Amino acid sequence: MIISTIQDVPGRDITEILGLARGNSVRARHAGKDILAALRNIVGGEIAEYARLQAETREMATRRMAEFAETLGADAIVGVRYTTSMIATGASEILAYGTAVKLS
Repeated sequence: MIISTIQDVPGRDITEILGLARGNSVRARHAGKDILAALRNIVGGEIAEYARLQAETREMATRRMAEFAETLGADAIVGVRYTTSMIATGASEILAYGTAVKLS
């Protein structure tokens, strides 16, 4: 599956637009990691525990988007974007979305 943030795939023609492909993941913070993060917040610097959590969540949302596009028969997803929102205290969602297309 080709995943592109631009509106086309260089060297290939889009022959059919199949529709919206999307995938999301919601993750909650872990109490043990919150303690480490709070300590890092005091001294400053990157909060690696949260950075890893967000990276894992983003990868899951991307994987789910690609799986959804495969069910549509897509060869690629173009115009991919990500958005995030807080669902509840300590839990956030990452949504990945783009246009599922067939290529020549």
